[in-house]
Amino acid sequence: QVRLVESGGGLVQAGESLRLSCSASGSIVRISTMNWYRQAPGKQRELVAVITYGGSTNYADSVKGRFTISRDNAKNTVFLQMNSLQPEDTAVYYCNAVSFVSLVPYDYWGQGTQVTVSS
Repeated sequence: QVRLVESGGGLVQAGESLRLSCSASGSIVRISTMNWYRQAPGKQRELVAVITYGGSTNYADSVKGRFTISRDNAKNTVFLQMNSLQPEDTAVYYCNAVSFVSLVPYDYWGQGTQVTVSS
């Protein structure tokens, strides 16, 4: 079993920055991709950023140029640096990790951390 714990959320004003962290612990074989999702009130959960084990990244169009995802494979930790935050970035942010055991994918989720951006 893998446990993900997010931290770093909070309340900021528009234009400010936050850095989210997510650490994985437990029976980790090797985590493949680590991702950040978010869910705003009344909306579906959306993928924000993806990073592969090798460091390749991809972003939702809405955050490109403002958010940066990174990871420390040795510590099984993923980060999301969020700059120039806007009220529309307000959401619960979830960490997601995918690992493979004998080619079978296993999907893990954190509990989420609230990010609130005031105008």
